[in-house]
Amino acid sequence: MGNSTVDSNDEQRTNRRLREAVQELLKYGLLEEIHKPNLYRIAISHVQELSDILEPLDLAMGVDEVRGLVFVIVRQREVTEQDDWAHPLVRRQRFNLEQSLLVAILRQQFIVYEQESGTGASDAVVAIDELIPQLQIYLGDLGSDAKERTRVINLLDQLKGHGLVSTIDSHDRVTIRPIIAHLANPENLQSLLNWLREQTSVAGEANDDKDELE
Repeated sequence: MGNSTVDSNDEQRTNRRLREAVQELLKYGLLEEIHKPNLYRIAISHVQELSDILEPLDLAMGVDEVRGLVFVIVRQREVTEQDDWAHPLVRRQRFNLEQSLLVAILRQQFIVYEQESGTGASDAVVAIDELIPQLQIYLGDLGSDAKERTRVINLLDQLKGHGLVSTIDSHDRVTIRPIIAHLANPENLQSLLNWLREQTSVAGEANDDKDELE
């Protein structure tokens, strides 16, 4: 009798591969075809089943077949009604100013790469040395190359925790991961860049006026 109960429970359980796909989604927030092809195909083939599993958690599933992505999102209605809350399984993309600036720069690099190589291309690589002068434009010069590199490396490591870039490779480069196209709001990022440009311009004019007075 006990065995029949176990068998019955097993029959009622979600398919093992579906469970693995959901567990991967909840653990990392996304599935990339390039890294997890089998689980990605399962997710793409069972969108409704996975959506039904995520629904009680106030979560939904986003799909970008062109870029080979399946990712978890908080249901928009819940976000709108209670903006300061998010399900604990979903890491909120709340960045400080420096992180937001680097996200904006990386997203621009990623879009240019896709325009040149085609949407869905997955090898958008950028070198640390390319990012240093772009950050300097907005954040200023730290006075030494070592400090500049440390700043960029630390920021990239923080964004890696959000799944936006890969680990820095032996050539001091990172791969920009396609999920950046969905986690980064282009309008907000462009507004940030415009605002920072204005602040940089104002600061420059103030320094010029100060020099003239002296």
